[in-house]
Amino acid sequence: MLPDPALVRAESLTRVFGDRDGRIFAVRDATFVIDPGEQVVVTGPSGSGKTTLLHLIAGLEPATTGSIRWPSIGALEDLRPGPVGVAFQGRSLMSPLSVLENVALPMILADWTATEAEGAARTLLTTFAIDEVANKLPEEISGGQAQRAAIARAFAGRPRLVLADEPTGQQDRDTARLVVDAILHVAETVGAGVVIATHDPAIVDRVPGCWTMRDGSLATVASRC
Repeated sequence: MLPDPALVRAESLTRVFGDRDGRIFAVRDATFVIDPGEQVVVTGPSGSGKTTLLHLIAGLEPATTGSIRWPSIGALEDLRPGPVGVAFQGRSLMSPLSVLENVALPMILADWTATEAEGAARTLLTTFAIDEVANKLPEEISGGQAQRAAIARAFAGRPRLVLADEPTGQQDRDTARLVVDAILHVAETVGAGVVIATHDPAIVDRVPGCWTMRDGSLATVASRC
C-alpha cells in the first residue's frame, strides 16, 4: 500500500464543550482532507467554530469524537516545532523576547543553528514589512505589527502546514493586502499548505479553496466561495 500523502485527514471530527446539561458543539461531524500545498479559507459568522477547527487541525485541542490524523507529517507529538505553524488571532508573542527572537524561536527549537535561524527570521520580517521592529519587545510594537510577527513566526522553519486565524484582523486595508500577498508568496515558496479562518473578502477572493462553517458544521467545501 502506498503511503497517504495527505497533510491532514479528519473523519466525523467533533469537539464538544460543557457537560450533558449544557453541551456546545463547537465543531460537529466534520470530514475533510488537506493535501500538500493546498490553500483554503474557512469562512462563517463569529462563533461558528472556525477557531476551534484550526485548533483541532493543529493538535492543540483533542477531538471529543471522530478522528484526525496527519498522515504525511506524523503523530501528534511530531507537529511542532517545524511541520505545523500556527498564527493565533490574539497576541501570542513571548514578552521577554525581541520580535526577531520570537520569529527565530521555532527554528532554534527545531535544532537550526543560531545563525541560520536569525537569517531566516530576518528574511521573514522583511517579507512581512516589520524588519524595522526586529529588536523591539512585543510591548513596544503595535497590535498590527505583533500580528504580522506572529504570522512570520508561523512560517519559521519551512512548515508543511500553516494555520492562520483572522491574520488581517488588526491591519488597515493596504497592510492587509500586503499580508495576504506575503502569506501566499511564502506558502508557495516553501511548499506549505495554508488554512486561513477569516471574514476578510480580500483573503476570500485570493484563496482557491473555500470551507464555510455554520453552527459548528462544515456547510460547504468548494473550490471557490
